[in-house]
Amino acid sequence: MSTLLIQGAQIVTMNGNEEVFIGDLLIEGNKIKEIGKNIQAAADRVIDGKGKALLPGFIQTHIHLCQTLFRGRADDLELMDWLRKRIWPLEAAHDEESVYYSALLGLGELIASGTTTILDMETVHYTDSAFQAMAQSGMRVVSGKVMMDHGDEVPLPLQETTADSIQQSIDLLEKWNGFGGGRIQYAFCPRFVVSCTEQLLTEVRDLSAQYHVKIHTHASENRGEIELVENERGMRNVVYLDHIGLATPRLILAHCVWLSEEEKEIIRLRGVKVTHCPGSNMKLSSGIAEIPDLLNRQIHVGIGADGASCNNNLDMFQEMRLTALMHKIPHGPTAMDARTVLRMATMGGAEVLGMAKEIGSLEAGKKADVILLDLDDFHTYPSYDVDVYSRVVYSATRSNVDTVIIDGELVLDRRVMRTIDRSIVLREADRSIERMVNRINEVS
Repeated sequence: MSTLLIQGAQIVTMNGNEEVFIGDLLIEGNKIKEIGKNIQAAADRVIDGKGKALLPGFIQTHIHLCQTLFRGRADDLELMDWLRKRIWPLEAAHDEESVYYSALLGLGELIASGTTTILDMETVHYTDSAFQAMAQSGMRVVSGKVMMDHGDEVPLPLQETTADSIQQSIDLLEKWNGFGGGRIQYAFCPRFVVSCTEQLLTEVRDLSAQYHVKIHTHASENRGEIELVENERGMRNVVYLDHIGLATPRLILAHCVWLSEEEKEIIRLRGVKVTHCPGSNMKLSSGIAEIPDLLNRQIHVGIGADGASCNNNLDMFQEMRLTALMHKIPHGPTAMDARTVLRMATMGGAEVLGMAKEIGSLEAGKKADVILLDLDDFHTYPSYDVDVYSRVVYSATRSNVDTVIIDGELVLDRRVMRTIDRSIVLREADRSIERMVNRINEVS
């Protein structure tokens, strides 16, 4: 079993006591073996952490890898127009190869900016290709194919029957759930109420309980979406999901920008989890989610960049900064401090995924998902007597990510990607989107 020792780093544990100290961390296999000061151990490799900050890897709780190729092609639109005019036609134009390279492009960006775990939602078809990319990248992933068996304005290639949607999801679950020693897990991913029949949603409810896996969907992102759900189902999003028995601790809701008081209480009482996507919500002009209120109610909230199609990057540093800043406008300067935000990006994400015993903090026995930040730069100095949470959340950028270790494996080694060939992915990403755009033009 291989061992790796990181010495002399500023360790930001994010543990229950939020300990920060200069010390060492020993990795054995895929777990943290020991953490402390002056660890005496013979290791297969020693990394000098002096002058660097050692943190748990970032956990992003809402990503669309299948949309990374759409970067820059769906700007300046509100949600439903964004979906109908740009995203759905592009997703309908995907093929096996384009999904694979879209996923690799996103995974490379995520790793290079310090993310080690994601909750991902794919498109209707070719999800197996995305899982192949995830397996290759070394990323820790919870993901599933998107499910869409309802809606009149959905392109034909994205329309599926309830039976086919369910069966394909089960087939993918049985193939990929638990892959890589548990590094990859499956989640049922009905897109949102607007795209799903009640039959599909109730079957997903039962299958989630049967297989003990998560359900990931969008809810209350936009006022127009809420109006559509109310007109068709007779109640608001979260009320409806609770009405059909889907509101359980296994449910993870993306966005939750426009929640009623009743819906907030349903989320709290049922143990539903929430993922905050500040960059996406701002760019689509969806609104500002009431995250301080949700946190005060002891609701578990994580952070996600959403997709490159509605954010244009997948950078957790940007999402942390936006999370901290946007909530100060309505609630005051102390509403979302740097320590709270960094916790949301690490332990908060682990709690959302039900993985707090495995990841999210630097503690002996947990999975070795760690990042090393080199904070010796103009934009992070002076360093003397400056709070490390402030340096990471308000000053650091993706350029400070030096080393990324996932499941004990070095995937980014002194800024060199080990699991993804950058030049190949960039070239094939351009070829893939060109092929997809031509396909759309041919049928339009």
